[in-house]
This record gives sequence, structure tokens and C-alpha cells, in this order.
Amino acid sequence: MSTDDRTLRSDPERIRALAHPLRLALLEFLDDVGEATATQCAKHTGESVANCSFHLRLLARYGFIEPAEQRGRERPWRPSADRTQFVPDESVPGSVRAVVELAEVTVQQEAQSFIGFLRERADRSDELAGTPLPASMTKDTYWATPDETDELLRAIGALLQPYVDRSRDAAARPAGARLMRWFATSHPDLHVDPTPGPTGPAAPEEA
Repeated sequence: MSTDDRTLRSDPERIRALAHPLRLALLEFLDDVGEATATQCAKHTGESVANCSFHLRLLARYGFIEPAEQRGRERPWRPSADRTQFVPDESVPGSVRAVVELAEVTVQQEAQSFIGFLRERADRSDELAGTPLPASMTKDTYWATPDETDELLRAIGALLQPYVDRSRDAAARPAGARLMRWFATSHPDLHVDPTPGPTGPAAPEEA
């Protein structure tokens, strides 16, 4: 990873720019529909057009979205092709704390979305009877080294990627496909000591 990429991933100002409920909602909406104007965003979020315009411009300033092709007098926005992941860097002042702030807003929003789905499904149980609505909530623990954990997360990402790609390619979506939401976390429990023993490769034995 280049120095510029590392800086971009850990820039606290850029991370905090996304740590806002409306900006996250706008970015998710653009991901869902491909492109939208401030007016369409306002209709979706229930916010004013002026407020959506302000936050869309801020998202664009930090490279999360970009102008789409103008449609007459309409000025739509679309997600940027290069979506940078955030990686906290202890050498960058404020980076770790900024990631905490973004994670807090994101987790709260995702939890509310899942609970909202469960409530709506229950409220509309008669209407939705017989409609396949696959959903899951998994809570588990596992023991793994950092390398094994990285391998596991890469494998899960690889399994999801073909389905994620359909977000940008409507023609690839089979009949009956639904827009699904996926949110998962994995983290070490800092209150439990790791398994004793060397954590790196064994040193070669001396002759």
C-alpha cells in the first residue's frame, strides 16, 4: 500500500465526514439506486432538499460520491468507483478515535434497520404470509490466530462478492432477487488472554 493510500485510509477528517447518520443514509441510497438527485434523496430520507444537497456536496468533497451525467436541469450523484476502506493508524493523530465514531454511528444505524425489518415483518404478517423472507442474526465465538481470522474474513468476502457485484449490474440479478442487507462484525475479546505460546513462525533450530 502506498503512503498516499495509507494516509487516505486513516485520515481522521475524512473518516469523520462519513460519521453522520444522514450521510450514511444518502450513501446507502445511492448504492441501492445507482444515482439520484438531491430531490430524490430528500423524498427517500424525509429531509429537505437543501439539507440533502449540503450533505451530498460534503460527501463529494471527500470522494465518496461524484456527479453523474446531467439529465437536463437535474444534477444527479452516484457513488465513487473507488471506495476506500478505513484502517485506523495509531501513528496518525485522531485516526483511531475517528474510526470509533464512525463505527458507533454505523452500528446504531444497522441495528435500527434490522429491528425495523423484524417489526415490519411482524406488523405485516398476514400480508406477507407465504413470502420467502430469509433473514438471520448470528452470535457466536471462535478461537483463531490473527492470520486465521484474516483468512476467514477474506473467504467470507469472496463468497459475498458475486452478489455484491449485482448492485452495479441490474442485468445480473435473477428473477425474484431481493435487495439484501448484510452487516457483520468480528473482533478479539481484549478481556480474555490469548492461548499461551509463540505467536509467530517457529525459529529454526541451531545445528
